[in-house]
Amino acid sequence: MYLEFEGAPGFDLATKSLEDLGAGIRLLNVATVPSVIQEMPVTRATVYIPAGKEIVFLKKIRSYADHEKDSPKSNKPRNATLIDSIESIRLAFLDSSFWRDDPALIPRGMPEWCEVWLRGEEEEIEISFRKLARGREVQIQDGALRFPERTVLLIKANQQQLAELIDSCEYLAEFRLAKETARFFLDLANVEQVDWIKSLLSRLEASSESPVAISILDTGVNNGHPLLAPLLANPDCHTVDPRWGVHDHDGHGTLMCGLAGYGNLQQALESDWPVVVPHRLESVKILPPVGENDPKLYGLIVTDAVSRVEIEAPDKSRFLCIAVTSLDSRDRGRPSSWSAAIDILASGYEDDRQRLFIVSAGNVDGSEWERYPASNLTSSIHDPGQSWNAITVGAYTEKTHISSPDLVGYVPVAPAGGLSPFSTTSLTWEDKKWPAKPDVVLEGGNAIKDESGFCSECDDASILSTCYKPTKSHFDWINATSAATAQCGWIAAQIQARYSHAWPETVRGLIVHSAEWTDTMKSSFLESSNKSSYARLKRICGYGVPSLQRALYCASNSLTLIAQETLQPFDKKPEGASGYRTKDMHLHKLPWPKEVLLALGELDVTMRITLSYFIEPGPGEVGWKDRYRYASHALRFDLNKSGETEDDFLKRLNKAAREEGEETETESDSNRWLIGANGRSLGSIHSDYWHGTAAQMSDCNLIGIYPKIGWWRERAWLGRWNRMARYSLIVSLNTPKQDIDIYTPVAIQVGIPITI
Repeated sequence: MYLEFEGAPGFDLATKSLEDLGAGIRLLNVATVPSVIQEMPVTRATVYIPAGKEIVFLKKIRSYADHEKDSPKSNKPRNATLIDSIESIRLAFLDSSFWRDDPALIPRGMPEWCEVWLRGEEEEIEISFRKLARGREVQIQDGALRFPERTVLLIKANQQQLAELIDSCEYLAEFRLAKETARFFLDLANVEQVDWIKSLLSRLEASSESPVAISILDTGVNNGHPLLAPLLANPDCHTVDPRWGVHDHDGHGTLMCGLAGYGNLQQALESDWPVVVPHRLESVKILPPVGENDPKLYGLIVTDAVSRVEIEAPDKSRFLCIAVTSLDSRDRGRPSSWSAAIDILASGYEDDRQRLFIVSAGNVDGSEWERYPASNLTSSIHDPGQSWNAITVGAYTEKTHISSPDLVGYVPVAPAGGLSPFSTTSLTWEDKKWPAKPDVVLEGGNAIKDESGFCSECDDASILSTCYKPTKSHFDWINATSAATAQCGWIAAQIQARYSHAWPETVRGLIVHSAEWTDTMKSSFLESSNKSSYARLKRICGYGVPSLQRALYCASNSLTLIAQETLQPFDKKPEGASGYRTKDMHLHKLPWPKEVLLALGELDVTMRITLSYFIEPGPGEVGWKDRYRYASHALRFDLNKSGETEDDFLKRLNKAAREEGEETETESDSNRWLIGANGRSLGSIHSDYWHGTAAQMSDCNLIGIYPKIGWWRERAWLGRWNRMARYSLIVSLNTPKQDIDIYTPVAIQVGIPITI
């Protein structure tokens, strides 16, 4: 049977104690819902109990009722923690126990495509469910996604059929409505002349043997376009369905390729400089030429797409760009099968090969632009933009000049340097639970409005790219978070080409580390100078706009240090003790130019620290505390304080590593950081600033990296408790004056040749 346990309004339910693996009793999902009677949340947990094992709970209740003691010294009855937390127990039913979306989305009439999440990842469970579904004439799609303790399939069913499956299947964990993708249809415009193509090609420097590639997962590509032919060979054009062909039936994939290949294409066309493209392009068609995809799990489609490019060119360092997103945003940060599939591919869970995905944040509906910027704040990031391991890209804009004579009287919606009207945010997501998204923002174009306030798009406020029908026009325009995502892919490829040994985690870290908020963003969204305001700004604009120059190079007054390291977060407790514990912690000693900093005295300097790593996902919705965490592990950084000894610093790190609650900062430490531990510690990339005097900075040269708890440790029976975790640590030191050389003393310490 399936039972639903409910806690009292406003109190925690002891969900961890509901599971008994030895008896086969499994906790399937945990949900927090508003109370019907009181304005306080209620926790509900759905539990599977095998036939004959009801006695396990009955014994616990009987021991409690008979006032049996936990121990001779205890005044509490046995099982008090569990029983006291339970307000009610009832048989589980579809609406509250298994349906993890809005109940209004339950298909109550005609069958609709739904995700069914099964407990367990064994193939036998999938085979058993497929047999059951077909026996009940429930349509089921081929293919499955597998995560730790979860298998996700797609079925077409209505409310009655879902309820019948609950009565007859012992492997169910949850149901969700399947996702549809947004598709982009762009009007064609002849905005440039073919002579520009010839001029650029005469200056193009591109190698067919480059080990770096950007894979565009979209509508296909026309690699016969003269600007794309040198970058994209026929064998690198793929499709997830051979019936579709590899051609671009819509134009969007070719537009994406133009920006992924050249970055700012208009700048490349207008300049007289050599145009160096150090990477290759790849294309995988994931959308059909007619209609929509057959309902499938989009995580499975992405998995298939990645497999195709890696089989063709297994040795390339590639970045996977996805600007195809869900039409809805109901997840609001909660992991989906699609976002979790991206996380599992990025982490290398199945093959120990890490990958960097660059995904679109999704776009605000055009009917909402009249409310800018309020429309951005209430429009949530679209699936799969909530992926922990991916870089999620939003949009800002510098495009405020309108030159077309047909648009007299129109004005730009967003100011220069402001958030683009297209860009969605994570401001409505549950705080302190999900990553803050987007991670960064790039140029996504602007919208325009007339005197009545009516808003629309135009080519003046958009970005130039390659047209999929070059016989009619070589150029077309693109905007929104798609354009921003393609440009972010270009930045990633530039970094990888420059630093061939950089891990995907490092490339992601450098993109975030180089990003800064514009003055317009801060004046528009920064409510005060406290840390919570900066954390809010991060949920709207990410970490800001990346700079390729800052990501690639140091300067005399601005230096960057990078460390790529591996540690083991967890281990078994010593012999004789049961359970698992935190294991490794790293201490990095920074080669600061101490004498130079001391000589600068009270001059203000800035340190920035970025920590980037990938987690392995556990997406089944069984709560996000205790052992039921989405992330396999977490890592944190800290910096020693001025005057703090190494021994005292290590004691403070050890204490922080042992604490399993919310992130905390000591009062003496809280004023140093711009965002603070509470705001920066969500997700799997953390970045923050410390502004202080040069004298203070001179002895703040110790950075500690330590683990926090995750399902690797708490689900030890899955056999991944002793896994190694990679991370990239990036540290920058900046002085405001250009004539101060902090680079050379450090370069000499670490043995970098100095060019005179």
